[in-house]
Amino acid sequence: MKRFPVGLAVFPLVVALVATPAFAATDPSFQFTATAKDFGNYFPSYLANGYFSTMTSPRGTEPSAAYMVAFMDYKPGDISRPAAIPGWSEIDYNPGGGWLNRTRLDAGIFQHYAQTLDMQGATLTTRYRFAYANKASDIQVTSFVSQASPHLAATQIAITPRFDGPVQLSFPLRLWSEHQPRFPIASMGGEEMIAAVIASGQSLDNKPVPTPDRAPVWYPGYTQVLSADGDARALTLALKGRAQHGLGMAEAAAIGLPEGLSPDTVKLERTPTKLSIEITATLHKGQRYVFTKYLALSRDGWGDDKDVLALASAARTTGFDRLLADHQAAWHALWQSDIVIDGNPAVQKAVHSDLYYLLSNSTVDTAWPMGACALTPNYAGHAFWDSDSWVFPALLLLHPERAKPIVMFRDRTTEPARARARQYGVKGTMYPWEADPQTGVDVTPHFAWEVYREVHVNADIAIAQWQYYLATGDEAWLKTQAWPVLEGIATFWTSRVTYDKAHDRYEIHHVTSPDEAYNDVPNDSFTNAAARKALQIAVKAARVVGAEADPRWSEIASKMYIPFDEAEQRHLDFDKSVPHDKITWMGSSLVWLMYPNLDLPMSPQVRRNDFQFQLQELKSHGDDPNEMMMVMMAVGAAELGDAAAAGAWIERNLVGFLKAPFNVRTETAANNAGYILATSSGFLQSMLYGLTGLRIDDDGLSERYAPVLPPGWNGLTLKGVHFRGKRFDIHVGRGADGKVQLVRKAAP
Repeated sequence: MKRFPVGLAVFPLVVALVATPAFAATDPSFQFTATAKDFGNYFPSYLANGYFSTMTSPRGTEPSAAYMVAFMDYKPGDISRPAAIPGWSEIDYNPGGGWLNRTRLDAGIFQHYAQTLDMQGATLTTRYRFAYANKASDIQVTSFVSQASPHLAATQIAITPRFDGPVQLSFPLRLWSEHQPRFPIASMGGEEMIAAVIASGQSLDNKPVPTPDRAPVWYPGYTQVLSADGDARALTLALKGRAQHGLGMAEAAAIGLPEGLSPDTVKLERTPTKLSIEITATLHKGQRYVFTKYLALSRDGWGDDKDVLALASAARTTGFDRLLADHQAAWHALWQSDIVIDGNPAVQKAVHSDLYYLLSNSTVDTAWPMGACALTPNYAGHAFWDSDSWVFPALLLLHPERAKPIVMFRDRTTEPARARARQYGVKGTMYPWEADPQTGVDVTPHFAWEVYREVHVNADIAIAQWQYYLATGDEAWLKTQAWPVLEGIATFWTSRVTYDKAHDRYEIHHVTSPDEAYNDVPNDSFTNAAARKALQIAVKAARVVGAEADPRWSEIASKMYIPFDEAEQRHLDFDKSVPHDKITWMGSSLVWLMYPNLDLPMSPQVRRNDFQFQLQELKSHGDDPNEMMMVMMAVGAAELGDAAAAGAWIERNLVGFLKAPFNVRTETAANNAGYILATSSGFLQSMLYGLTGLRIDDDGLSERYAPVLPPGWNGLTLKGVHFRGKRFDIHVGRGADGKVQLVRKAAP
């Protein structure tokens, strides 16, 4: 049989599958391993580099959904949603008795099974003996999405047969069909939505792991394949597609064969559902055969001038080992900034998984936000306040370059925000509750239309913009990118407030509270406090950039009404004319006044009273609380100096929210709405701003509250903090006298 061209990337049969990079052994707090016991409740993770992803799968080879950043389907009648790109990580193997991916998951068939997600190097490795139909093969699959070369990814399968004979291998790009049914969510009311879901044989009820909740609503969008072809001799595949009514994309794969292997046959297969290189070959017992699939991707606005076929072919020439080593080196560089906990391995492991999910979805030198549920279709990939108030602060101290795209997105989308303000009869910029990550336009589902009143998002955005300036000192950025955002938001608030002449104060009516069951209420305390801070920020920013501040900004801020109960010496959730009697996932939103970005000034006694009321309401009026509530309780307890309570709330954050086997955080403990980045970043804020007592303010990185350390913890270190051009470590530990103290020192 004729040999294939020497130019193909090949690998020796007898060496290890992956050459070990020159890194120290992986810290166990970065490793998560699935076993056969997880087959029935395997909650998939993903491999991603901020630009594109693939979901993990138990065999490591199944056809898995993949997504690209802000690559959206705009089908008329539906909301915009992430378009699933052709699946790229699939490889299939048939030793003669049946295909690997079609054989049932069973511990007797997939023997000695282990799948490890190494979050330190962002690599998924799956090992097992595939024993079926009287034939056995030892399998090892390794996959990654490159952090070093963001257009590239690779999957490699090593096969050691326990027999001599012919086998089949398939290397497809999976061409997904359009999801059905698709609902006209852009126009359907809530009851219509529920009825339509039921009529389709589905439900929106919480489901057991691993079935995702609300899949009938958060289905993926569609990428239409416009052209697809391949070259059997060159072992390459290439296609071009377009998200429905959206952007174009391109994808290519190049297959690397084991050195010395001459396939019996190689053919190109094209069907409506896949484009594939199909190989038959004769393998020999005990020999190790390594096959590799190299993938390259681009889309309009991100590498649209890239020749992805050339990229995939060049990756094959470079070889898997070199690409993997570069990828892992890039990840190890990211981990130079870390949160290190001494004395609580479970919390440390959760911190590392949460950081992994944030870093996997962040970009550099772009103006894309991070979708609420990462590079998945959940929450339709839209950008919420989560991006500005939860994800952004968690990245800012450790990776400011990865936080910056979030604030840049708001500058890039000021025009849609201005148009929306005109739509609602207000001035300035009115950013939407759910923004399309590519266009910035309002894409809130119609069944949630009333959430247009949850206008605190317009203050949250301003606070994030100012925090980026405070953390970097970048006056040029403040003047050119942030000032238009801050001015537009301040102008919005001047037209949104109402002056109460009788009490000489400004109020904000007709809003939705963060505790969203309370809709169309007057004077939500969180909203009013955040609006006041946004106005104060605009005044400060005007001084820095040399602009003229509207004098109304200071006047409104100084007279902003924040409801307060004098008798109980605590804040109210909203105007006392509104009964506080509903069962919600929060119980109350008072603790939100303490969240690090806002941190409403108040006396220690009022802070304690607010916290106690929140705790009481969480017990009496709370149901299935969101993980963010656990975060705020931990932060609030830390602000009060209660180390034991702060530690208990952090521990509570590990129960139910983390889905096995890879610590995927879900929105609540009871549901499986996974990959919520706000919850991951919130947990990190418990460490960054809660236990340390640190705040980013006009004076710098200030020690606003005394640091606390939960019982049993020996120390907490923020490693590689970046602030105003300096890099340092911050350590919270106990001194010789047992007192908790915070120490800063220059990073090595």
